[in-house]
Amino acid sequence: MDRSGILKRFAATAFAGASLLCATAAFAGEVTIWCWDPNFNVAIMKEAGARYTAKHPDTTINIVDFAKADVEQKLQTALSSGTADALPDIVLIEDYGAQKYLQSFPGAFAAMSDKIDYSGFAPYKVQLMTMDGKVYGMPFDSGVTGLYYRKDYLEQAGFKPEDMQNITWDRFIEIGKQVEAKTGHKMMGLDVNDAGFIRILMQSAGGWYFDKDGNLSIENNAALKAALETEQKILQAGIYKPAAGWAEWVGAFTSGDVAAVTTGVWITGTVKAQADQAGKWGVAPIPRLNIEGAAHASNLGGSSWYVLEGSAEKDEAIDLLNEVYAKDKDFYQKILVNQGAVGSLLAVRSGPAYSEKDAFFGGEPVWQNFSDWLSKVPPVNYGVFTNEVDTAVTANLPALAKGTSVDEVLKAIQSQAEGQIQ
Repeated sequence: MDRSGILKRFAATAFAGASLLCATAAFAGEVTIWCWDPNFNVAIMKEAGARYTAKHPDTTINIVDFAKADVEQKLQTALSSGTADALPDIVLIEDYGAQKYLQSFPGAFAAMSDKIDYSGFAPYKVQLMTMDGKVYGMPFDSGVTGLYYRKDYLEQAGFKPEDMQNITWDRFIEIGKQVEAKTGHKMMGLDVNDAGFIRILMQSAGGWYFDKDGNLSIENNAALKAALETEQKILQAGIYKPAAGWAEWVGAFTSGDVAAVTTGVWITGTVKAQADQAGKWGVAPIPRLNIEGAAHASNLGGSSWYVLEGSAEKDEAIDLLNEVYAKDKDFYQKILVNQGAVGSLLAVRSGPAYSEKDAFFGGEPVWQNFSDWLSKVPPVNYGVFTNEVDTAVTANLPALAKGTSVDEVLKAIQSQAEGQIQ
């Protein structure tokens, strides 16, 4: 049988992790998948492939591990040149770049709205892969954010865990001042040459660099303005430890120098790697911006799987994603335990791995908390030029530390961004 052949027979099989029997098509092809990070995405897709081939033994899963930049370059080159033969069947795309690929290469990716039940996924993940009313891709891991904090430092400063729940950023700054005064520790690490913190704050208020129609929105963007104002308040209050680059930023909290860190759930493994800090950490919802519509939930990072429309194994590739990523609850329990991956399928929150209490965090149900916050992440339009505008934002963040007004910084970002996206 050739690669595109689909055997015309159906077999009743028990679906992994499900309690009902369903009829599934038997495929016999090779599904090639491009992704990055052998300890995370690659390992997780290998688990998905093993589950799928257990029921479809004639299917071969070929996972190709590239560096993230190489995946993006190879995908861009192949799509631009129209050489479909050079493309895989499934490719991993970072969520920030989804709309750029969908809009720049219409017809290149398979719409799956009529084959996947998207109602069970976090709304923000579905929206970012939607174009012209059709949904492309399979939602995968989330970068849902949380406020990790040192309970011991906060206690020394006179605060209890409940004092960290559902606070504003203004209150966070006030607490930070008291923590430093009473313990000598800064409240957080901050790299003024990285826009990740701004993105967290901005999305928590339902905003992005673009409006709902994908048009550049900087100067009159209430969410972005509030985010910049908050970072400037933190800088002026001096409650942060300066960090130059990723290693210094991570080192600020793993070393015990700072009392808190706000970022994506994917940092949990790094926090827990400090065995001598077990029992000293707590997790709370992120603080809220003081503007209308702001939430205690946001996102930083995350990726999703996409099927190429021209794939000879398109139906088989979609079936793989549908069977495992859209239905197999046990799969999500396993990748949470093994890789620390919080999937965006909301139904898995009732699973045992999610409800497990974590001794490192003093018995808190950390994964349950993150999965609850996941459902509250405001959806936004990441647009086509997130990375380009991010460069403009990053270039102008140091001005906040120098006392430049936020309105002037917004104008500078607007001007630079307009030049970069033309």
